[in-house]
Amino acid sequence: MRFGLLGPLHAQIAGRAVPLNGPRQAKMLAALLLDANNVVAMERLVAVMWDTNVPATAVRQVQDAVSGLRRNLVACGAPDSLISTRRGGYEIHLAQDQLDLLEFDHERHLAEQQTAPLETALALRRALACWRGDALVDTPSQVLEIDAARLNEKRAATHKQCLAIELDLGRHREVIDELTALLREHPYDEQVAEHLMVALYRCRRQGEALQAYERLRRTLADELGVDPTPPLQTLHQRILTADPALAAPVSADGPSATPPESSASAAPEPAMAMPVRQLPLDVPDFVGRSEALAEIARLLDGSAPNRARVAVIVGGPGVGKSCLVTHAARLASANFPDGQLYLNLAATSDEPRDPALMLAEALRALSIAGSAIPNGLSERAALYRSLLVDRRMLVVLEDAGHADQVLPLLPGADGCAVLITSRTLLTQLPGARHIDLDVLSPAEARELFTGIIGWQRVEREPGEADAILDCCGNLPLAIRIASGKLTGRPAWSLRVLRERIEDESRRLAELRIGDLSIRASVDLSLRLLPADAVRALSLLGLLGPYTLPGWVVGPLLDRPDGEEVLDSLVDASLVRLTATDALGEPRYRLHDLIRTCAREAAAALPTADKRDAIIRVLSVWLDLVRRATDRLPGGLLAAAPGSAPRRSLPDAVVNRLMADPFGWFDAERDNLLGAVKLAVDWGLDELAWELAAGTATYYDHRCLYQDWQHGHQLALGAAEAAGNARGVSVLLRGLGQLHIYQDEFDRATRALETSIELCRDTGDKRGEALSVATLSTVSRVQGRDDEALERVEQALSIAVGEGDRHIEAQLSCSMAVMRLMQGQLDEAESWFTGALRLARALDDEHRVAVVLRRFSRLHDRRGDPDEALRCLWQALATFEQLVDERCAAYTLLEVGRVYAGQDDRDQASPALERAAGLFHRHGDRQDEATCWQLIGDLDAAAGNHHTARQHRRRALRLWQTIGEINQTTAPARPSSP
Repeated sequence: MRFGLLGPLHAQIAGRAVPLNGPRQAKMLAALLLDANNVVAMERLVAVMWDTNVPATAVRQVQDAVSGLRRNLVACGAPDSLISTRRGGYEIHLAQDQLDLLEFDHERHLAEQQTAPLETALALRRALACWRGDALVDTPSQVLEIDAARLNEKRAATHKQCLAIELDLGRHREVIDELTALLREHPYDEQVAEHLMVALYRCRRQGEALQAYERLRRTLADELGVDPTPPLQTLHQRILTADPALAAPVSADGPSATPPESSASAAPEPAMAMPVRQLPLDVPDFVGRSEALAEIARLLDGSAPNRARVAVIVGGPGVGKSCLVTHAARLASANFPDGQLYLNLAATSDEPRDPALMLAEALRALSIAGSAIPNGLSERAALYRSLLVDRRMLVVLEDAGHADQVLPLLPGADGCAVLITSRTLLTQLPGARHIDLDVLSPAEARELFTGIIGWQRVEREPGEADAILDCCGNLPLAIRIASGKLTGRPAWSLRVLRERIEDESRRLAELRIGDLSIRASVDLSLRLLPADAVRALSLLGLLGPYTLPGWVVGPLLDRPDGEEVLDSLVDASLVRLTATDALGEPRYRLHDLIRTCAREAAAALPTADKRDAIIRVLSVWLDLVRRATDRLPGGLLAAAPGSAPRRSLPDAVVNRLMADPFGWFDAERDNLLGAVKLAVDWGLDELAWELAAGTATYYDHRCLYQDWQHGHQLALGAAEAAGNARGVSVLLRGLGQLHIYQDEFDRATRALETSIELCRDTGDKRGEALSVATLSTVSRVQGRDDEALERVEQALSIAVGEGDRHIEAQLSCSMAVMRLMQGQLDEAESWFTGALRLARALDDEHRVAVVLRRFSRLHDRRGDPDEALRCLWQALATFEQLVDERCAAYTLLEVGRVYAGQDDRDQASPALERAAGLFHRHGDRQDEATCWQLIGDLDAAAGNHHTARQHRRRALRLWQTIGEINQTTAPARPSSP
């Protein structure tokens, strides 16, 4: 298997060429080979595929092209793993001898390691032998043309180095033809001209050497308006005078024992008037960033095998990009003895710097001035690269805006490296490595803050220091501004500053000192964005401090898809891609200070526009909640829809999100509470209660009682204030069920009785049936069996009348339990059988498992423990599959009871202990107490009276706690639904 870039694109497997179906596959292969064994970002592949007019389906077309390329390669015998899919792109995996570019780089690296000139020349010749012509000569793409130019310059530099060494080895006759051809390709290259002149002179062709000089002089004068450099003029004079020092070395077959004076020593290269040392002053209080510094150092290390010539430090406003790059550049300056260039591209300013002007500035720093600086951009870039080709220099490009601003400023020489800071991703830069810079860690933030204001002030008020850093969000610029204020006001306590910045509405105004300002820094980024991106950021700021899914941008802007706008915000480092959730969906977040800026920007928008955007987003949340709840195991907590608007995402997106409904709820748990709060804050009471009630089924399965209560209480306040009787009745029913789970039976009774009254007032028959049925649980748990039975019958009658078979299935099971408690076993069996038949007809596996669990009591009462256990194990398997811990705990409690009835302590105790642990975790004191009481009884029966007392005391303490909550001393019955 062999691939080639150093010439026409070449792919061969098992001795035959790999067919490429059109230019698209060729471009994809070329792009992957250029960065072999590294991930090639999707953005770069898109840029390679289309020079202009990128279609909306670009990503899909790239994926199709890579898939077709894979198929062709595999069909020719390549392994399936040759091209692998990576996060955000693709990677081709090749050994050194399978790609000419890797082999070329390897031989060059070997040449650098040699100490003998002859061995160096041989290695360079092996490197040049890898070439078959100009790189990628037959693959049309503007991006690939830039890469090809870079490779061709590297080839030319290698060729020049090789010929210079061979000239010093006395092989002047052998190198003349190659030097002549090389000068024809690079007519402005004075170094090649110098070597050719020396070679001709040593072959006693003095006249031809002088003609070569004259041709170069005329070319430079006619086309660039400049004269040859002084060193070349000096060489010309030495040839005219037949300087004996220019004679050939004694031996032409290899290096002599004493190296002869080379052409380099006889005619030194152009030297700069003074060393270029333009780096800004280092930051004296620089802290942290150890991982980023180590990565930059590795990328700049010339001896490292995977060294990158270009490193882009990307980050949002005020994150400390410039400080990091300056510090890293100074640390690495010893590796670049020929100097360090610093150019500020000012992309975020009112007037971004033109690359042609930047090149002129760089050329002046390199001692090229006046008329010697060419007029055109390409000519300046060529001269710039030529001057750096044999130098080891570090170029720092500050505040770059886009790839076109940077590309002309990239040196072509291997000995040079480039560090770039940018607020946007520059994925079109060939071979560049991106380092994404985030805020400081809490420890680093505290170290920076302490270093500026002094440890004594921090030690006096450590809590205030932490609060200030929290308000700053660990953003370096914010910390420096806050620290600067304190430094300039030594009489201030830290409390004074904390009080001034903890109010979010005043924070941006306070975080300003001199020319430093968070607001101004963010505004610089906003100026570079299109209007729809600025609007999207402003509206995102209204959604709160949450980690959001990407789909929210679409409804905010009232369009089907907002991905392109979101990508522009991510690329501008204003929105941060924080992670990918368990469903594979990317998650995004605004830094708190950027969110504050966004909210300020949103203040200029009409209130009606903002309210409509909020309604659209919340309408999507409500639709997704309903869809996810419909896919959860059956439950009766979900209320019938109200009148709140609903808005659906595209079907493909919905199907992807809903593939794992529990996983979706888990990922959006914080956002769902945030959505309820957002609805309440905007006075959207109908959306608020529907969102809160819609999540109850999920909270029930996951036993998330705190989230359940918080969301319901938030929405309840809004519904009550708006006089929304339907919403209040639904929320009180949900809170009533929650109070039962928490053994708060008095509160449950009050909530449910009010819910029943409101349901009757609004004619909500289904809601009335559910509230009455839930209230019957309180009656049963507190031992009022007749009342419980009456309420179950009442609720069942309503459900049957309404034709709601789900409620009928649940209440049929409840009737069976009541008859069982009354000792009416045959009638209980009839009810259990009917409930089981109805649950199976509804295909409700969760309800089937609940009925089986309750049915086991009847089997056990009739003396058939084996059948009871069969029902229980079947139910437990269903609950565990559905990850319903609470129902699994109830089932384990029943398992323990059956085994205890058989005096099988070895089987009963583990089941009861496991159930007790689950009840304890979910705050169910009543059923936990029952478990410990049963375990204590088993201990006593086995003669373990000490442990029996311990377990019974534990149960008693739990019952006493329940009694204190409900003002009763009688132990309640288990509350299993």
